[in-house]
Amino acid sequence: MGPHEELRHDYERECRLTAGPAAIDCEPDTGFLTARLPVPSLAFGSVATFASAVNRLLAVGGLPPQDRRLDPERIAASFAGDKAMRIDGAPVSGFAPLSGFFAAADGWVRTHANYPHHHARLLRALDLSTDADPGLVSTRIGELPKQEVEDRAAEEGAIAAAVRTDAEWRAGPQATASPLVRMTTGGAGTAGERGAPPTDPHRPLAGVRVLDLTRVLAGPVAGRALALLGAQVLRIDPPHLHEIDWQHRDTGQGKRSALLDLGSTEGAATMRDLLDTADVLLTGYRPGALDRFGLAQDRPGLIRGSVSAWGTEGPWADRRGFDSIVQAASGIALIEGDEHPGALPVQALDHGSGYLLAAGVVDALAMRTGDGIGRTVSVSLARTARWLLEAPGRTEAPSAPRLPGPSTVVTHGSTTAARPPLAEYDQYPYPAHDWGADAPHWI
Repeated sequence: MGPHEELRHDYERECRLTAGPAAIDCEPDTGFLTARLPVPSLAFGSVATFASAVNRLLAVGGLPPQDRRLDPERIAASFAGDKAMRIDGAPVSGFAPLSGFFAAADGWVRTHANYPHHHARLLRALDLSTDADPGLVSTRIGELPKQEVEDRAAEEGAIAAAVRTDAEWRAGPQATASPLVRMTTGGAGTAGERGAPPTDPHRPLAGVRVLDLTRVLAGPVAGRALALLGAQVLRIDPPHLHEIDWQHRDTGQGKRSALLDLGSTEGAATMRDLLDTADVLLTGYRPGALDRFGLAQDRPGLIRGSVSAWGTEGPWADRRGFDSIVQAASGIALIEGDEHPGALPVQALDHGSGYLLAAGVVDALAMRTGDGIGRTVSVSLARTARWLLEAPGRTEAPSAPRLPGPSTVVTHGSTTAARPPLAEYDQYPYPAHDWGADAPHWI
Protein backbone atom coordinates (compact mmCIF):
# COMPACT_ATOMS: atom_id res chain seq x y z
CA MET A 1 0.00 0.00 0.00
CA GLY A 2 1.48 3.34 -1.10
CA PRO A 3 1.93 6.36 1.18
CA HIS A 4 -1.24 7.94 -0.18
CA GLU A 5 -3.39 4.84 0.24
CA GLU A 6 -3.35 4.20 4.01
CA LEU A 7 -5.45 7.21 4.89
CA ARG A 8 -7.89 6.74 2.02
CA HIS A 9 -8.37 3.11 2.99
CA ASP A 10 -9.05 4.07 6.62
CA TYR A 11 -11.57 6.73 5.59
CA GLU A 12 -13.47 4.43 3.25
CA ARG A 13 -13.53 1.61 5.77
CA GLU A 14 -14.76 3.75 8.66
CA CYS A 15 -17.42 5.47 6.52
CA ARG A 16 -18.42 2.11 4.96
CA LEU A 17 -17.77 3.31 1.43
CA THR A 18 -16.63 1.38 -1.60
CA ALA A 19 -13.26 2.27 -3.04
CA GLY A 20 -13.36 4.98 -5.68
CA PRO A 21 -14.03 3.54 -9.16
CA ALA A 22 -10.74 4.69 -10.71
CA ALA A 23 -7.03 4.67 -9.98
CA ILE A 24 -5.59 7.35 -7.71
CA ASP A 25 -1.83 7.02 -8.02
CA CYS A 26 0.92 9.22 -6.68
CA GLU A 27 4.23 10.14 -8.24
CA PRO A 28 7.24 9.13 -6.13
CA ASP A 29 7.91 11.53 -3.29
CA THR A 30 11.23 13.30 -3.80
CA GLY A 31 11.62 14.97 -0.44
CA PHE A 32 8.71 17.38 0.01
CA LEU A 33 7.15 17.69 3.48
CA THR A 34 9.79 15.54 5.17
CA ALA A 35 9.64 15.25 8.97
CA ARG A 36 10.09 12.58 11.62
CA LEU A 37 6.40 11.77 11.33
CA PRO A 38 5.04 10.62 7.92
CA VAL A 39 3.58 13.98 6.88
CA PRO A 40 3.59 13.01 3.16
CA SER A 41 1.27 10.10 3.97
CA LEU A 42 -1.19 12.50 5.58
CA ALA A 43 -0.92 15.13 2.84
CA PHE A 44 -1.03 12.83 -0.17
CA GLY A 45 -3.56 10.56 1.52
CA SER A 46 -6.04 13.31 2.34
CA VAL A 47 -5.93 14.66 -1.22
CA ALA A 48 -6.29 11.11 -2.58
CA THR A 49 -9.31 10.62 -0.31
CA PHE A 50 -10.87 13.78 -1.71
CA ALA A 51 -10.16 12.68 -5.29
CA SER A 52 -11.65 9.25 -4.63
CA ALA A 53 -14.84 10.84 -3.26
CA VAL A 54 -15.12 12.91 -6.44
CA ASN A 55 -15.02 9.72 -8.47
CA ARG A 56 -17.86 8.23 -6.43
CA LEU A 57 -19.88 11.39 -7.15
CA LEU A 58 -19.13 11.15 -10.88
CA ALA A 59 -20.30 7.54 -10.89
CA VAL A 60 -23.65 8.63 -9.42
CA GLY A 61 -24.14 10.84 -12.47
CA GLY A 62 -23.11 8.13 -14.89
CA LEU A 63 -19.93 10.01 -15.75
CA PRO A 64 -16.64 8.19 -16.28
CA PRO A 65 -14.40 8.28 -13.19
CA GLN A 66 -11.12 10.12 -13.54
CA ASP A 67 -7.81 8.33 -13.17
CA ARG A 68 -5.56 10.73 -11.30
CA ARG A 69 -1.84 10.85 -10.71
CA LEU A 70 -1.08 13.06 -7.72
CA ASP A 71 1.82 15.48 -7.95
CA PRO A 72 3.70 15.66 -4.61
CA GLU A 73 5.13 19.08 -5.46
CA ARG A 74 1.70 20.61 -6.10
CA ILE A 75 0.32 19.09 -2.90
CA ALA A 76 3.31 20.30 -0.88
CA ALA A 77 2.90 23.84 -2.21
CA SER A 78 -0.80 23.86 -1.35
CA PHE A 79 -0.15 22.58 2.19
CA ALA A 80 2.54 25.25 2.58
CA GLY A 81 0.22 28.06 1.53
CA ASP A 82 1.73 30.51 4.00
CA LYS A 83 5.23 29.88 2.65
CA ALA A 84 4.08 30.13 -0.98
CA MET A 85 2.11 33.35 -0.44
CA ARG A 86 3.55 36.67 -1.60
CA ILE A 87 1.79 40.03 -1.33
CA ASP A 88 3.41 42.74 -3.45
CA GLY A 89 6.33 40.35 -3.79
CA ALA A 90 6.94 40.09 -0.03
CA PRO A 91 6.52 36.93 2.10
CA VAL A 92 3.90 36.82 4.83
CA SER A 93 4.28 36.06 8.53
CA GLY A 94 2.43 32.96 9.64
CA PHE A 95 2.48 33.71 13.38
CA ALA A 96 2.20 36.81 15.55
CA PRO A 97 4.90 37.69 18.13
CA LEU A 98 2.95 36.17 21.04
CA SER A 99 2.29 32.92 19.16
CA GLY A 100 4.93 30.29 19.83
CA PHE A 101 6.71 28.13 22.38
CA PHE A 102 7.54 29.54 25.81
CA ALA A 103 9.45 27.83 28.61
CA ALA A 104 7.32 27.35 31.73
CA ALA A 105 8.61 26.58 35.22
CA ASP A 106 8.38 22.83 34.58
CA GLY A 107 8.32 22.39 30.80
CA TRP A 108 6.94 24.14 27.75
CA VAL A 109 3.71 25.71 26.56
CA ARG A 110 2.62 26.83 23.13
CA THR A 111 0.45 29.89 22.67
CA HIS A 112 -1.65 31.18 19.78
CA ALA A 113 -2.39 34.89 19.61
CA ASN A 114 -2.67 35.71 15.91
CA TYR A 115 -6.05 37.41 16.33
CA PRO A 116 -6.23 40.63 18.39
CA HIS A 117 -8.89 39.24 20.74
CA HIS A 118 -6.81 36.13 21.44
CA HIS A 119 -3.78 38.36 22.05
CA ALA A 120 -5.74 40.39 24.60
CA ARG A 121 -7.14 37.32 26.33
CA LEU A 122 -3.71 35.73 26.66
CA LEU A 123 -2.35 38.82 28.39
CA ARG A 124 -5.34 38.87 30.75
CA ALA A 125 -4.83 35.20 31.55
CA LEU A 126 -1.25 35.95 32.50
CA ASP A 127 -2.17 39.07 34.52
CA LEU A 128 -0.13 41.26 32.19
CA SER A 129 -0.84 44.73 30.85
CA THR A 130 -2.17 45.22 27.34
CA ASP A 131 1.20 46.52 26.13
CA ALA A 132 3.27 43.57 27.39
CA ASP A 133 5.86 42.43 24.84
CA PRO A 134 7.09 38.86 24.14
CA GLY A 135 9.90 39.30 26.65
CA LEU A 136 7.48 40.04 29.49
CA VAL A 137 5.26 37.15 28.39
CA SER A 138 8.25 34.82 28.41
CA THR A 139 9.25 35.94 31.90
CA ARG A 140 5.73 35.54 33.24
CA ILE A 141 5.21 32.08 31.77
CA GLY A 142 8.60 31.06 33.15
CA GLU A 143 7.25 31.71 36.64
CA LEU A 144 4.26 29.38 36.24
CA PRO A 145 3.80 25.60 35.87
CA LYS A 146 2.74 24.68 32.35
CA GLN A 147 -0.56 23.23 33.54
CA GLU A 148 -1.44 26.49 35.25
CA VAL A 149 -0.75 28.43 32.06
CA GLU A 150 -3.02 26.06 30.14
CA ASP A 151 -5.78 26.29 32.77
CA ARG A 152 -5.60 30.08 33.01
CA ALA A 153 -5.88 30.35 29.23
CA ALA A 154 -8.89 28.03 29.09
CA GLU A 155 -10.69 30.01 31.79
CA GLU A 156 -10.07 33.30 29.97
CA GLY A 157 -10.92 32.01 26.49
CA ALA A 158 -7.30 32.42 25.43
CA ILE A 159 -5.35 29.75 23.59
CA ALA A 160 -2.37 27.96 25.13
CA ALA A 161 -1.52 24.31 25.63
CA ALA A 162 1.01 22.50 27.77
CA VAL A 163 3.48 20.60 25.61
CA ARG A 164 2.89 16.90 26.28
CA THR A 165 4.36 13.61 25.20
CA ASP A 166 2.29 11.30 23.04
CA ALA A 167 1.83 8.97 26.03
CA GLU A 168 0.69 11.82 28.29
CA TRP A 169 -1.93 12.87 25.76
CA ARG A 170 -3.21 9.34 25.21
CA ALA A 171 -3.60 8.92 28.98
CA GLY A 172 -5.57 12.16 29.29
CA PRO A 173 -9.33 12.66 29.34
CA GLN A 174 -9.66 14.15 25.85
CA ALA A 175 -7.92 11.36 23.93
CA THR A 176 -11.19 9.53 23.24
CA ALA A 177 -11.57 7.14 20.34
CA SER A 178 -13.58 8.49 17.42
CA PRO A 179 -13.76 7.90 13.67
CA LEU A 180 -11.30 9.71 11.44
CA VAL A 181 -14.36 11.22 9.74
CA ARG A 182 -17.71 10.88 11.45
CA MET A 183 -20.67 10.72 9.05
CA THR A 184 -24.20 10.49 10.43
CA THR A 185 -27.68 11.04 9.06
CA GLY A 186 -29.79 13.79 10.57
CA GLY A 187 -32.86 13.33 12.71
CA ALA A 188 -36.42 12.66 11.64
CA GLY A 189 -37.68 14.70 8.75
CA THR A 190 -34.33 15.28 7.07
CA ALA A 191 -35.30 13.79 3.71
CA GLY A 192 -35.62 16.55 1.14
CA GLU A 193 -35.25 17.01 -2.58
CA ARG A 194 -32.62 14.77 -4.09
CA GLY A 195 -29.66 16.68 -5.37
CA ALA A 196 -29.13 16.71 -9.11
CA PRO A 197 -26.42 14.29 -10.26
CA PRO A 198 -23.31 15.87 -11.79
CA THR A 199 -23.15 16.52 -15.52
CA ASP A 200 -19.70 18.08 -15.89
CA PRO A 201 -16.74 15.88 -14.89
CA HIS A 202 -14.51 18.94 -14.40
CA ARG A 203 -17.12 20.83 -12.33
CA PRO A 204 -19.16 18.08 -10.68
CA LEU A 205 -20.43 20.41 -7.94
CA ALA A 206 -21.83 23.03 -10.33
CA GLY A 207 -25.15 24.19 -8.91
CA VAL A 208 -24.29 23.19 -5.32
CA ARG A 209 -24.59 26.04 -2.80
CA VAL A 210 -22.17 26.08 0.12
CA LEU A 211 -22.31 28.40 3.13
CA ASP A 212 -18.83 28.60 4.62
CA LEU A 213 -18.79 29.91 8.20
CA THR A 214 -15.32 28.62 8.99
CA ARG A 215 -12.01 30.26 9.85
CA VAL A 216 -8.35 29.17 10.10
CA LEU A 217 -7.56 26.90 8.25
CA ALA A 218 -9.16 23.45 7.95
CA GLY A 219 -12.71 24.63 7.25
CA PRO A 220 -11.68 27.27 4.71
CA VAL A 221 -9.50 24.65 2.97
CA ALA A 222 -12.55 22.37 2.71
CA GLY A 223 -14.68 25.18 1.28
CA ARG A 224 -11.96 26.09 -1.21
CA ALA A 225 -11.77 22.44 -2.33
CA LEU A 226 -15.53 22.41 -2.96
CA ALA A 227 -15.22 25.67 -4.93
CA LEU A 228 -12.54 24.03 -7.06
CA LEU A 229 -15.17 21.49 -8.16
CA GLY A 230 -17.59 24.21 -9.23
CA ALA A 231 -19.66 24.75 -6.07
CA GLN A 232 -20.94 28.26 -5.36
CA VAL A 233 -19.23 28.94 -2.02
CA LEU A 234 -20.33 31.97 -0.01
CA ARG A 235 -18.19 32.71 3.02
CA ILE A 236 -19.92 34.57 5.83
CA ASP A 237 -18.01 36.45 8.54
CA PRO A 238 -19.07 38.71 11.41
CA PRO A 239 -18.24 42.34 10.58
CA HIS A 240 -16.40 42.89 13.87
CA LEU A 241 -13.92 40.02 13.45
CA HIS A 242 -11.69 40.74 10.49
CA GLU A 243 -9.90 37.79 8.93
CA ILE A 244 -6.12 37.76 8.71
CA ASP A 245 -5.39 39.13 5.26
CA TRP A 246 -3.02 36.54 3.85
CA GLN A 247 -5.17 33.66 5.11
CA HIS A 248 -8.19 35.10 3.34
CA ARG A 249 -6.25 35.61 0.11
CA ASP A 250 -5.12 31.99 0.24
CA THR A 251 -8.20 30.06 1.40
CA GLY A 252 -10.72 32.52 -0.08
CA GLN A 253 -9.86 31.58 -3.65
CA GLY A 254 -12.93 30.54 -5.63
CA LYS A 255 -15.32 31.96 -2.99
CA ARG A 256 -17.44 35.04 -2.50
CA SER A 257 -17.08 36.87 0.82
CA ALA A 258 -19.89 38.61 2.70
CA LEU A 259 -20.43 40.04 6.19
CA LEU A 260 -23.44 39.37 8.41
CA ASP A 261 -24.15 40.32 12.00
CA LEU A 262 -26.08 37.29 13.18
CA GLY A 263 -26.85 39.10 16.42
CA SER A 264 -29.06 41.57 14.55
CA THR A 265 -32.64 40.81 13.50
CA GLU A 266 -31.87 41.57 9.85
CA GLY A 267 -28.64 39.56 9.81
CA ALA A 268 -30.23 36.52 11.41
CA ALA A 269 -33.14 36.65 8.95
CA THR A 270 -30.75 36.86 6.00
CA MET A 271 -28.79 33.91 7.30
CA ARG A 272 -31.94 31.82 7.69
CA ASP A 273 -32.94 32.64 4.11
CA LEU A 274 -29.50 31.63 2.84
CA LEU A 275 -29.56 28.45 4.86
CA ASP A 276 -33.02 27.47 3.62
CA THR A 277 -31.66 27.30 0.06
CA ALA A 278 -28.16 25.98 0.81
CA ASP A 279 -26.98 22.47 0.06
CA VAL A 280 -24.01 22.52 2.45
CA LEU A 281 -23.23 24.36 5.69
CA LEU A 282 -19.61 24.38 6.86
CA THR A 283 -18.93 25.42 10.46
CA GLY A 284 -15.79 25.57 12.55
CA TYR A 285 -17.18 26.97 15.76
CA ARG A 286 -17.21 25.12 19.06
CA PRO A 287 -20.17 22.75 19.61
CA GLY A 288 -23.38 24.71 20.23
CA ALA A 289 -21.81 28.12 19.58
CA LEU A 290 -24.24 28.93 16.74
CA ASP A 291 -27.38 27.32 18.16
CA ARG A 292 -28.76 30.64 19.39
CA PHE A 293 -28.90 31.89 15.80
CA GLY A 294 -31.16 29.05 14.69
CA LEU A 295 -28.50 27.23 12.73
CA ALA A 296 -29.09 23.98 14.62
CA GLN A 297 -32.64 23.71 13.28
CA ASP A 298 -33.13 20.69 11.06
CA ARG A 299 -33.35 21.52 7.35
CA PRO A 300 -34.36 18.80 4.89
CA GLY A 301 -31.48 17.47 2.85
CA LEU A 302 -28.85 19.85 4.25
CA ILE A 303 -25.29 18.53 4.45
CA ARG A 304 -23.54 19.86 7.54
CA GLY A 305 -19.76 19.83 7.62
CA SER A 306 -18.07 20.53 10.93
CA VAL A 307 -14.44 20.90 11.97
CA SER A 308 -13.18 21.30 15.53
CA ALA A 309 -9.85 21.24 17.30
CA TRP A 310 -10.57 18.57 19.91
CA GLY A 311 -13.75 16.80 18.80
CA THR A 312 -17.37 17.20 19.83
CA GLU A 313 -17.17 15.11 23.01
CA GLY A 314 -15.03 15.12 26.14
CA PRO A 315 -13.97 17.87 28.56
CA TRP A 316 -12.13 19.84 25.87
CA ALA A 317 -14.99 19.86 23.36
CA ASP A 318 -15.73 23.55 23.95
CA ARG A 319 -12.09 24.59 24.18
CA ARG A 320 -10.48 26.69 21.46
CA GLY A 321 -7.55 25.34 19.52
CA PHE A 322 -5.55 25.52 16.30
CA ASP A 323 -3.18 23.22 14.40
CA SER A 324 -0.08 24.40 16.26
CA ILE A 325 -1.82 23.98 19.63
CA VAL A 326 -2.98 20.46 18.81
CA GLN A 327 0.56 19.57 17.74
CA ALA A 328 1.82 20.76 21.13
CA ALA A 329 -0.81 18.99 23.23
CA SER A 330 -0.81 15.67 21.36
CA GLY A 331 2.93 14.90 21.45
CA ILE A 332 3.85 15.95 17.92
CA ALA A 333 5.88 18.97 19.05
CA LEU A 334 8.20 16.87 21.21
CA ILE A 335 8.65 14.25 18.49
CA GLU A 336 9.57 16.92 15.94
CA GLY A 337 11.80 18.84 18.33
CA ASP A 338 15.29 18.38 19.74
CA GLU A 339 16.40 20.43 22.71
CA HIS A 340 13.27 22.51 22.24
CA PRO A 341 9.83 21.50 20.95
CA GLY A 342 9.44 21.59 17.20
CA ALA A 343 6.69 21.59 14.61
CA LEU A 344 5.67 19.88 11.40
CA PRO A 345 7.01 21.56 8.24
CA VAL A 346 3.48 22.72 7.36
CA GLN A 347 0.14 22.94 9.16
CA ALA A 348 -0.65 19.44 8.01
CA LEU A 349 -3.39 18.80 10.57
CA ASP A 350 -5.35 21.76 9.21
CA HIS A 351 -4.92 20.97 5.55
CA GLY A 352 -5.32 17.21 5.96
CA SER A 353 -8.48 17.66 8.02
CA GLY A 354 -9.77 20.12 5.41
CA TYR A 355 -9.49 17.64 2.57
CA LEU A 356 -10.99 14.87 4.69
CA LEU A 357 -13.94 17.13 5.48
CA ALA A 358 -14.32 18.03 1.80
CA ALA A 359 -14.25 14.33 0.90
CA GLY A 360 -16.98 13.59 3.44
CA VAL A 361 -19.16 16.41 2.10
CA VAL A 362 -18.74 15.18 -1.49
CA ASP A 363 -19.66 11.63 -0.45
CA ALA A 364 -22.66 12.92 1.50
CA LEU A 365 -23.82 14.86 -1.57
CA ALA A 366 -23.45 11.72 -3.67
CA MET A 367 -25.57 9.77 -1.19
CA ARG A 368 -28.19 12.53 -1.15
CA THR A 369 -28.77 12.15 -4.87
CA GLY A 370 -30.10 8.69 -4.08
CA ASP A 371 -32.07 9.19 -0.87
CA GLY A 372 -32.55 12.93 -0.34
CA ILE A 373 -31.24 12.61 3.21
CA GLY A 374 -29.08 15.23 4.83
CA ARG A 375 -25.97 14.16 6.72
CA THR A 376 -23.51 15.57 9.19
CA VAL A 377 -19.80 15.13 8.47
CA SER A 378 -17.33 16.05 11.18
CA VAL A 379 -13.56 15.98 11.62
CA SER A 380 -11.23 17.13 14.38
CA LEU A 381 -7.60 18.18 14.27
CA ALA A 382 -6.86 16.00 17.31
CA ARG A 383 -8.19 12.89 15.55
CA THR A 384 -6.15 13.69 12.45
CA ALA A 385 -3.12 14.08 14.73
CA ARG A 386 -3.82 10.64 16.21
CA TRP A 387 -3.81 9.14 12.71
CA LEU A 388 -0.46 10.77 11.95
CA LEU A 389 1.06 9.60 15.24
CA GLU A 390 -0.04 6.00 14.59
CA ALA A 391 0.81 5.87 10.87
CA PRO A 392 3.82 3.82 9.73
CA GLY A 393 6.85 5.47 8.20
CA ARG A 394 8.56 7.47 10.93
CA THR A 395 12.19 8.40 10.43
CA GLU A 396 14.66 9.58 13.05
CA ALA A 397 16.86 11.75 10.85
CA PRO A 398 14.79 13.34 8.07
CA SER A 399 16.42 15.57 5.51
CA ALA A 400 15.27 19.17 5.22
CA PRO A 401 12.09 19.43 3.14
CA ARG A 402 12.52 20.47 -0.47
CA LEU A 403 10.82 23.70 -1.44
CA PRO A 404 8.22 23.57 -4.22
CA GLY A 405 9.26 25.35 -7.39
CA PRO A 406 7.83 28.43 -9.11
CA SER A 407 5.48 26.38 -11.31
CA THR A 408 3.36 25.59 -8.25
CA VAL A 409 2.17 29.18 -7.69
CA VAL A 410 0.03 31.63 -9.66
CA THR A 411 -0.05 35.43 -9.47
CA HIS A 412 -3.14 37.63 -9.72
CA GLY A 413 -2.49 41.32 -9.23
CA SER A 414 -0.49 41.80 -6.03
CA THR A 415 -1.06 38.26 -4.72
CA THR A 416 0.94 35.13 -5.45
CA ALA A 417 -0.61 31.94 -4.04
CA ALA A 418 -0.26 28.19 -4.41
CA ARG A 419 -2.10 26.39 -7.15
CA PRO A 420 -4.66 23.68 -6.27
CA PRO A 421 -3.30 20.31 -5.08
CA LEU A 422 -5.01 18.45 -7.95
CA ALA A 423 -2.75 18.97 -10.95
CA GLU A 424 -5.69 18.68 -13.39
CA TYR A 425 -6.71 22.16 -12.25
CA ASP A 426 -4.32 24.94 -13.22
CA GLN A 427 -5.81 27.35 -10.69
CA TYR A 428 -8.92 28.05 -8.62
CA PRO A 429 -12.00 29.46 -10.41
CA TYR A 430 -11.04 33.01 -9.45
CA PRO A 431 -8.81 34.83 -6.92
CA ALA A 432 -10.12 35.65 -3.46
CA HIS A 433 -12.47 38.60 -3.44
CA ASP A 434 -11.74 41.37 -0.98
CA TRP A 435 -12.90 40.36 2.48
CA GLY A 436 -16.57 41.22 2.94
CA ALA A 437 -16.89 42.71 -0.56
CA ASP A 438 -19.88 40.65 -1.72
CA ALA A 439 -23.60 40.86 -0.99
CA PRO A 440 -24.95 38.05 1.24
CA HIS A 441 -27.06 36.29 -1.34
CA TRP A 442 -26.73 33.52 -3.90
CA ILE A 443 -25.92 34.33 -7.49
